[in-house]
Amino acid sequence: MNKAIMMVSALSLVTVAGCARRAPEQLPPPPATTAPETGYDTGAGTGQTGTTVVPGSQADFLQSVNADRVLFATDSSDIDSQARSILDSQAQWLARYPNVRITIEGHADERGTREYNLALGDRRATAASNYLQAQGVSASRINVISYGKERPEATGSDEGAWAQNRRAVTVTVGN
Repeated sequence: MNKAIMMVSALSLVTVAGCARRAPEQLPPPPATTAPETGYDTGAGTGQTGTTVVPGSQADFLQSVNADRVLFATDSSDIDSQARSILDSQAQWLARYPNVRITIEGHADERGTREYNLALGDRRATAASNYLQAQGVSASRINVISYGKERPEATGSDEGAWAQNRRAVTVTVGN
């Protein structure tokens, strides 16, 4: 009986070894170091064509505005002077591209319950949305979503990480 088991095991090993993948005879060429300048969006959705940023894209937004995010104090959704400056810059960019829609993502740090942080993230995103609307951006162009503490920007359980996670982030969603 042991001899039969050994024979089956040896046969299995030979069969499996015969199925091993062999290296291809000719390898594909390595990727090009630079994308060709075609005028098409070759930046994998980033809004960049080769080395040129497409006007009205997320890449253009990030390059043109002061920042894509505003930060908040603990347990607050108040827009401070620094946030106003950032949102003013965003409103000016949005005025140049009236067909671009945005989503404002509200976030919170890890402290507090999930439900509390979802509500706080919503208040933060709504505060940023309301400010942009007061600057002339149509409400129909703005979507608000809260992620609460579910998508932290910075990991860590200290004030530095918490401060980075208390934010509202503006993301373009197309035109």
